[in-house]
Amino acid sequence: MNLNNLENLKSEMKALGFSKALQEKMEENMKSNLPEFILKDQINGHKGQIDLNLYFKQSGQSENYYLNKYDVALNEGKPLEVGQKYLVISPSDTPGKNNVFKRENVAEAIEVFKKHTGNAELAVGKDAAHKTKLATMEEGKINYVDKEFGRTFRNPPLPQTIWVERGKGFTASQSVNLIEGRAVYREDMLTQGGLPYKAWMKLDLDGPRDRHMNFNMNQYHDPSYGFNIKEVLDKFNIKELENPKDREKLEAQLKNGDRPSITVEKNGEQVKLQVEAVPRYSQLNMFAVNGRAEKREQFLKEPSLNKAVTKSKGKEVSASQGLGI
Repeated sequence: MNLNNLENLKSEMKALGFSKALQEKMEENMKSNLPEFILKDQINGHKGQIDLNLYFKQSGQSENYYLNKYDVALNEGKPLEVGQKYLVISPSDTPGKNNVFKRENVAEAIEVFKKHTGNAELAVGKDAAHKTKLATMEEGKINYVDKEFGRTFRNPPLPQTIWVERGKGFTASQSVNLIEGRAVYREDMLTQGGLPYKAWMKLDLDGPRDRHMNFNMNQYHDPSYGFNIKEVLDKFNIKELENPKDREKLEAQLKNGDRPSITVEKNGEQVKLQVEAVPRYSQLNMFAVNGRAEKREQFLKEPSLNKAVTKSKGKEVSASQGLGI
């Protein structure tokens, strides 16, 4: 194992926001000298569990490994609890014993389950002795699917490929925000001709996927599109804007695609809300802590500013995920 390569990859992983535990797993796989390997992780988002697959491949000319892409997929079902895995259980050739396949990714678990031609069970739990049944099949025919799991079972989440180059690209947290439908601000984008530009980026989750089964990316260029996060924030009575450090933090979180907490006044009392940037309409979306949408107009400094600014679709640029990373 090349130690310089290991050090570089750890730096890249850190820059992309992947955990130290995942970096340690990477090192273990590199020591095994495998030609390629996949690391898996899960992050709980606002809309469900996000599954990540990181793809490492060894160079054909050296022992060095490279991380050129990773996948993110949104599982809107119940997230895995600590220590849990998806379990695919089927009878083994040894009487009284079962085969148990463990998966952390729900789509992979469903795929393994559906490939069985005999009796099988799909469950979730720490092990086969401590499980909750999700689906069963008898003689290759599915005869039970848990109601709450039904939507996920019928439509397993498809991944979105995120391309990176030497640690540069969308970070793990930004990718989570993108797959949940929020916009991310990037200052380091490049055109196909190599020219730098800045833009808010948002996956077109309502549009069709491309031939690689990825969603296209809508881009709202800065400053030409006209969305200025500072000016939009200034329209609202948000307590965090009163303190320069709190304001700076809030702006950074919104640019990262996060849904940060803010303090506003409602019915004479201070309440906590969550907020997200909506560059397409030069607006903010606000939510109660339980996820319920709140009318942003009630928190404006001046009622006269209660106007939704809709940008022409001509300013909206659709681009594939692979461009400008």
